[in-house]
Amino acid sequence: MTNVAIIGAGSFGMALSHLLGGKGVPVALWCRRPEVAEAIRRTGSNPGYLPDVRLPARVRSTGDLEDALRDAAVVVWVTPTAALRATLASAGRWVAPTALLVAACKGIEQETFLSPARIIAEVSGAPPERLAALSGPSFAREVVAGVPTAVTIASASEETAVQLQSLFSTPSFRAYTSTDLVGVEVGGALKNVIAIAAGICDGLRFGHNARAALITRGLAEITRMAVRLGGRPLTLAGLSGLGDLVLTCCGDLSRNRTVGMKLGQGQDLAPILAEMKMVAEGVHTARSAHAMSLKLGVEMPITTKVYEVLYEGLPPRRAVEELMTRELKAESR
Repeated sequence: MTNVAIIGAGSFGMALSHLLGGKGVPVALWCRRPEVAEAIRRTGSNPGYLPDVRLPARVRSTGDLEDALRDAAVVVWVTPTAALRATLASAGRWVAPTALLVAACKGIEQETFLSPARIIAEVSGAPPERLAALSGPSFAREVVAGVPTAVTIASASEETAVQLQSLFSTPSFRAYTSTDLVGVEVGGALKNVIAIAAGICDGLRFGHNARAALITRGLAEITRMAVRLGGRPLTLAGLSGLGDLVLTCCGDLSRNRTVGMKLGQGQDLAPILAEMKMVAEGVHTARSAHAMSLKLGVEMPITTKVYEVLYEGLPPRRAVEELMTRELKAESR
C-alpha cells in the first residue's frame, strides 16, 4: 500500500491524516514542534488543532523530517505557504526521486508570486508529472466528521491526477481530476482575499445583496488573474473556484471571513491575528495578489481595497463606498 507523508499537522494536515489513515493508508505526519508529535503519539490527538479528533492507528506522528519522508511514495505539503520554501529546503535530500508531491496549502509567495506547487517545483526540481495540487471547498472540521465533501486534484499529468484521486477518495470525500494546475491554485489562493471582503460586509451588516455581489465580482477578478497566468476560465466555475469561494465567503468556520467580520466591526488587524491559532492566508495573499495585479496589469478592484484596508489603514466602510462608486461599466469587463 502507498506510504504517504503529510508535512504539517495543522487542521488540514490532521484532516487528511484522519481521512487516509481511516482508509488503512500508512501515514507519517510531520509536526514542526516535537512536543506536538509526542502528544499525538501519546494521545492520538493534536492539542492545538482539532483536539477532539483522534487519529487512526495507521497514522504515526514524528518531528523528524527524514523519518517522515522515509519510503513515502506521496508527499503532501500542508504547511502555511510562507513556510513552504524553508520546509522544502530542509526536506529535499530525503524526498524520494519518484515521489508524487502534492500541494495542499493555498496562497501566493511574497516577492516571487509563486503558487505552492510552483514553489515545490522550483525547490525540488521535480518534473511536472510528479506535481499536483489538492484544492476545493473543504473545511477540516467537516472532513473529519465525514460530511460529504468534494475537491479537485490537479496535475499536468492526467495519470498522476487519477492516481491521487484514487488515493484520496472515500464514500464521503469525492475527488475530481483536472489538468489545469494554474487555475486550481489561483482559485484556492485568491478566494481567501475575497472572503475577507465578504466578512467586512458582514461585519458592517450590509446583508445578503452585498455578499452575493462580492462573491460574483470576486470570481470575475479571480478568473481574470487565472487566465492571465495561463489557467482556464471553466476551472474557476468549478470546485476550486466558485465552490471554494462560496464556502469561504459564507461559512462560519472560515478564518478569512472571520478576520473580515472583525475588521468590519471596527477591530484592528494586529489583535485580530494575535488571538487566532490558525493562519488566515488571505491576509498574506492580499499583499502578494495586489502587487501581482499591478505588475501584470490585471484589474482586481476588490483585492485592491482589501489590501488598502489591511495595509494602508483605509476604513472598511470607505472601501465599500469606493468600490460602489467606481466608473460604471459592462459586467463582462
